[in-house]
Formats: sequence, structure tokens, C-alpha cells
Amino acid sequence: MAAERAALFAGFRALGRYSSHVPHVLRYHGRHREFYVATAVGRSVHTYNVSNALLQDITCLAADRMLIFASYGNVFHAIARNKEVVHTYEGHKARIHLLQPFGDHIISVDVANVLIVWDIQSEEEYLQVVFDKATFAVSAILHPSTYLNKILLGSEQGGLQLWNIRSNKLLYSFPGWGLGVTTLAQAPAVDVIAVGLVSGHIIIHNIKFDETLMKFQQDWGPITAISFRTDGHPVMAAGSPVGHIALWDLEEKKLMSQMRNAHSTAVAGMSFVPGEPLLITNGADNAIRVWIFDGPGGTGRVLRSRMGHSAPPTKIRYHGQNGEQILSAGQDGTLQSFSTVHERFNKSLGRGSINKKKSKKKGLQHDTMALPPITAFASEVAHQNDWDGIIACHQGYITCTTWNYQKTSMGAHKLRPEEFSKNKPIDIYATAVDITTCGNFAVIGMSTGQVDVYNMQSGIHRGRYGREKAHEGSIRGVAVDGLNQLTITAGSDGLIKFWKFKAKDLVHSTDLSSSPSGILLHRDSGILGIAFDDFSISVLDIETWKIVRKFSGHHGRINDMTFSPDGRWLITSSMDCTIKTWDLPSGCLIDCFLLDSAAVSLTMSPTGDFLASAHVDDLGIYLWSNRSLYSLVSLRPLPADYEPSVITLPGTCPLQDVDVAEGEDKCDEMIEYDSPEQLGEQLVTLSLLPESRWKNLLSLDVIKKKNKPREPPKVPTSAPFFIPTVPGLIPRYAAPEQDNDTQSKVVNIGVLAQKSDFYVHLEEALSTNEYTAPLNLLKDLGPSNIEIELRSLAPEGGGSLEVMLSFLRMIGMMLNKKYNFEIAQAYLALFLKLHLKIISSEPSLLEEISVLSKQLEETWIHLRSLFNQSLCVLTYMKSALL
Repeated sequence: MAAERAALFAGFRALGRYSSHVPHVLRYHGRHREFYVATAVGRSVHTYNVSNALLQDITCLAADRMLIFASYGNVFHAIARNKEVVHTYEGHKARIHLLQPFGDHIISVDVANVLIVWDIQSEEEYLQVVFDKATFAVSAILHPSTYLNKILLGSEQGGLQLWNIRSNKLLYSFPGWGLGVTTLAQAPAVDVIAVGLVSGHIIIHNIKFDETLMKFQQDWGPITAISFRTDGHPVMAAGSPVGHIALWDLEEKKLMSQMRNAHSTAVAGMSFVPGEPLLITNGADNAIRVWIFDGPGGTGRVLRSRMGHSAPPTKIRYHGQNGEQILSAGQDGTLQSFSTVHERFNKSLGRGSINKKKSKKKGLQHDTMALPPITAFASEVAHQNDWDGIIACHQGYITCTTWNYQKTSMGAHKLRPEEFSKNKPIDIYATAVDITTCGNFAVIGMSTGQVDVYNMQSGIHRGRYGREKAHEGSIRGVAVDGLNQLTITAGSDGLIKFWKFKAKDLVHSTDLSSSPSGILLHRDSGILGIAFDDFSISVLDIETWKIVRKFSGHHGRINDMTFSPDGRWLITSSMDCTIKTWDLPSGCLIDCFLLDSAAVSLTMSPTGDFLASAHVDDLGIYLWSNRSLYSLVSLRPLPADYEPSVITLPGTCPLQDVDVAEGEDKCDEMIEYDSPEQLGEQLVTLSLLPESRWKNLLSLDVIKKKNKPREPPKVPTSAPFFIPTVPGLIPRYAAPEQDNDTQSKVVNIGVLAQKSDFYVHLEEALSTNEYTAPLNLLKDLGPSNIEIELRSLAPEGGGSLEVMLSFLRMIGMMLNKKYNFEIAQAYLALFLKLHLKIISSEPSLLEEISVLSKQLEETWIHLRSLFNQSLCVLTYMKSALL
């Protein structure tokens, strides 16, 4: 059974992705009088905070004053207003790697060395030129300033060619310098360009006279990007593959300064803002930075930046209870905080270092003090303003580090056992950490089986569980309950142990069927999730120390688990690329979706609105919205043969979003369950009528007496235009005349003589023995009408003894079938109250009443035993000490 999409979670958006290896483009908006930076991130173009999704990862980017051009494969698009694709250009047979806006045209070059000039508005080819890849493989393209209809092409062989696009003629060939051209840039001076070569040379060349004006060399590899300052300072910036930027003084013809480690990877794009001392750079390290040159020495400083992980995240967890911050540890060794509200609230806590002072020391080529990547961490907001609130352990490293969220930096303490304070063993390392809800203590598990407790404020060692070791094997997980009463440890020896947190004594040990790979505690409900090496999952109740649920279905190692805030769902991710949601009360799988890449970490928002995931070889953190909060979602158990289809990560193109929206109604179409009138013949079933219809039938006379007005309402007499007065010396108003008319209270007896529908159906039921129709009529009436109908059954009310007998048989039918139980009691009680004298004098009615009495007694004895049993269990659960 295949599924079209996940029922419970829907892709929302990605966090922490800002740049890629594609150079950014800078465009000026004349109407807004602002500069906009566009970067390519996967399938999306980001213009500040606006994202535009295409079908595949973007390989090339360009922009003019109105449009942004983005290519993937052999197709490229024009994007207008920063959000919609307005043009699509198809015609290349190979991957496009160069784009150059050219007035009303756009020039594209693919890796097969085919150059095509397109008309932007009509999307038609204006010109196509094919170059011989062996002699002139196009590697760079530039439109020289003031050169009408002309473009300059650079090649991997080192030569340059100047072409007239309008006439399709080669105007001039430059011999070059025997080295491949990597980039071309226009200098502020007319006719002068900068040529970057694969050897690290930068040639400042005059293309009008074909002469070299100056030549520079960098020792960091090929030139990746070149840009010139245009605010009055003759400075040229050049990027390198190692992330350094060199600033060259064009007047002195020498190196002015270096900006080392501007990016941790190659500088992909670099551009000075025209007329301002601002340099914008981006790289494949997922960072875009704005540098300002306002200090002495000509070196820039970071003015603004947007950066995420430069290597895939390894562990993510929500921080705090508001669900607005996600802490993320990456393979790049950094710990960062991403806001789900806005990017300006993002924080980077930096990279772990053995000695921060030595790491910051100038002249170190390689930071030998850097700590390995974080493999596990735990955070708590309590006391985070007073001391460190985050504890983390590192890959293959014995020392655990503390981090301060408020100071956005590494903390004051490095926690490790005292016996290893001098020597650092290679084969012993920390494997699991947890922090108490009060934020005072950290619990650390080691690969040797040791579990230690440290004080977060002072960093002092506060004890160890067990004499020497808590477990014989490596610690796979540690957890502390919400009241600091129990510490739970899981080891590779297949044991879950419960310890007194303060006394460090062993309370209980549970032997598991397999070796656990990790544990997760939901502190509010006391439920412990255990993932095993055999790809199964168990749920343990820490109050009774018993396994209460077992789940199986994953076909790969379980990477991470997370609970919903209320503890009803356990969500797991595995190397089989699935994310599954298990419903703990029912013990069933209620949701499953398949992804292109496995999720290495999961975390559920404390508010329950988002599920966040991090994936293999992916720099982003992806948010999935909980659809059960805003739409009707069926949480039926999934069948055993359920096969989920692949779902793309958030950030798909608008066309796919439309398809999903169209199919949503079909997928969300729930099977409407029509509840039968009675689930089983042996069950006592109540009606669906509100209590006001039957509860007060015996008290109608009391209610009418209370609600009866003391005197009937009188219509006020209209006042005369001239108020009459009594003649005399003293003016007095005349008293109003009394109206002696009295309303007749004589009731028309003919109305009572008419037979109602209910009466007629009861008469018919004497012969047919079918009482469904009169019962439905009675259920639709209000309390007063029900009393009138039952009164009219007696002979003095216009009825007969046969109809009264038929009514009692209808009640008997209801008691036999055990449905509409409460209204049967109410109708019978009212009937006995109204007609007790007649019943006692008629043998046929007495016989029927005796039969009803036996039926009522049998049913009530059965119900009373069930009630007593339930009350007994409930009283025991309330009073007994479990």
C-alpha cells in the first residue's frame, strides 16, 4: 500500500542555509535606490529574505537591473520581483556554467562550449556560436564597459577573444599568458580589465592597446573572484580557494593587506558595493558576509553576516520552552542557535577550543587547539543567566565542555574524571551527557562504563555511580528525571539501570533483549524511549520499571528519537530514510514518510507546532509543520504493508506545491464513520438526546409552578393626547377608567378529541409489533409535549387501555434491546406517575408492568456490578501506594 504524502507532517521551510559554491550577484534597484544581493542555496535563490525555488540545485547565477537569472542543468530561468519565474530558456544540450546579462539579451555558455544569445522577453535564440573545446574552451565572460555589442571571452588555454555579438564577428584575439583564465573583472578605468589565472596571477590589462599595465601574484592557488573599490580608493580585492582575500594597492602596485580566513572554503563571489567601502563575499562554507573598510591599514572588518554550518549538523535540540530556538552542533565543530522566528535572532556560540587564548594568537597557520565535533549535548534554560547551561561531549574526546547561551561562547569549565587530568588516553572518551532541569548538575557517561556527576556552576566532581563503573560496557545514554530523584543509565551490556540521583545507590536493573543504541526520557510523563541495535524500539515506564510498548519496522540503524510535548507520540528517524510516528496509547504506527536522505537528528518543538530534522550531507535544518494543529488529520493505524513514497525536503518549486495542494483533499479525505445505534446487543446503550429532553420529566409540574407568572401580563393603555383633568379650583388628573372585560378560559374540548401521530402509530404497533416509528416521534418532542402525549393515552384523555398497553410494550422492546436506556426509564417513570390509578385497576396492564419490572431488575443488577467493580479499582488506584 503506497502513500502519496505524509498525513501528519508537512514541509514548512529550511533554516541555516545562506550560501553555496555559486558566486553571488549584486543588483541595484533604481526605484528603491537600494542594492540587493542574490545568492544560490540549493534549488533556491535568496534575495535577502525572499526565496525562489527551482526544480534542481542552481549552478550559475546572474542579474541585471530588473531580473535575476538562475540556471540548473541545461535550462535557466528569469525571476522577477524576487519571487516568481517569468521566463524559461531551453535550448542547451549540456550544463550551463556561465551567464552574462547583455542589455535586452542574456548570454549563456554551457560546458560543451556552445554560446547562445537569447532575447530576454521573447525567450528566442538570437545567436548561437560553437567553439572548439581543444583550442578555445570558454571559462570566463565579460561585457567591457562602453564597448557596444561586444563581449570578452576567456579560455582554459589562456587566450582571450573579443566578439561583436550583433554582427557575429571575432574582432580581436589576445594571445594570453599561457595559463587558463578563471575570472574576468572590469576595472573602474575604461578599457582596463583584470584577468585571474589558474596560477594565482592577476593581470591588469588594457584591451584597447593590448598591453599589460601591472601584474600581481598570490600563493594561494587559482584566482576565484576579483572586485575593485569605486569609492575613491584604488584597491583591488582578489579571492582564493583557501578562503583568504588579498587587497592590492593599484597606485603603489603592491600588496596592501590580507584578510585571512575570510571564509573556511573557497571565496566563490566577491563584489564591492559601488561608491561605498563595503565588500560582499560568499562561499561554499554556507556564509555570506559584508565587510566594511573604515579602519587604519585598509583591512576590512565584518559589518553584517549570515552564516550557518559549513559542514552537516550532527545533533539538533530545541532550547527553552517557547519553541523559538534550535541548538545545532555540526561536523565543523561549531555550536549554533537558529531562530524559527527570524534570522536576525540566530546566534553562533563558536567552535570548541582546548585553549582559546592560544587559538586567537596571531600567526597560527592551523588551529591545533580546536576540539573535535560535538556528538551529543544537553541544554537547560534554568540559571542560564547565572552560569553555563549547555553541556556537550566531543567525538573521541574524553573532556566535556560547557557552553554559555547568553554570552554565545564556550563556557568556563572542561569536565573530565580526575584520574585523567594529567594523561589523556586515546581510547577513552565521553559518549553521553544530560543536564538536570534545575541546571545545577551535569551527568556524563564514558566509553569505559563510568558515569560521573559534576556541578555546572563550579565544575566540581560530585560523585560517580557504582563502585568504579556503572556498566561493564560503554555508556549508550544517560537521563535524569524531572525531580532529580532518579538517574537512568543504559549500557552496551544490555542493561538499563536506575540509580538514586543524590545517594548514587542502585535502585533497579532491567535486562533488555538487545543492546541499546540510545535512550530518550520524556520527563513530564516518566516515559523512557529505548532504541536498540536490532532496529527495534521499546518504551519503558520509569515508575514501574517495565516495558510498556514495543515497536518494530525500521530497516536501518535508528539515528534519533523525539517525543511530542504531551508524550503521546514517539517520532523516530532511521538510516532507512524514513521518519515514523508511533502513537503510545494505542501502540500503533500512525504516520510514516520517506526522504531522499536519512535524518541524523530529530527534535520536536515544546509547543508541538514543528518537527525539526537534520539530514546526511545537508547543511540545513528542516522544519515540518504539525498538520493536526490546523487541519483535520486522520490518525488511523497504518497497515503492515504500508509503503511511503518519497517526499522532498521543504523548499520545493511552486509547481510541486500546487500538485500537493490539489492532492491534499484526496489524501485527507477521511472515511466517515457512521456509528450504529447499538454497538452490541449485550451492551446497554444510551440515546444521544440532551438531558433537558428527559431528565426533568417528573418535575414538570414543579417547573411550571415556579415559572407561572403571578398575574397575567397587561397591555398598557395608550395615553390620550390631552390628559383629562377633574374640574375644580385645584387641577387634578382624572383616574383611568377600569376595563372590566375578562378573557374567556373555556378550552375547546374538540382539540383533545383529535388523535395525534404518536397515538396513531401506537395503535398500528398493536398489530405490527413495530415500535420504531412511535419512539422516533417521541424522541423529537420536548418535555411538555411528551407529557401531553402520555396524558392523552388514558381513557379520560381520549385514549384507550389498548394504546396504554401498546406504550408499555414499546418500553419493553427498548429494555429488551438495551438501547435508549435512559429515556426508557424517564418515559416509564412519567407514565406511572400519570396513570398509576388506572394501571392498578386493570389486570392486563398490571401483568405487563410485572414483566417490565423483571427486565429492569436484571439489567440493573448487571450494571450495578460493573459500576461497583470500576469504583473499587478507582478507589484502589487513588489510595494504594504503588
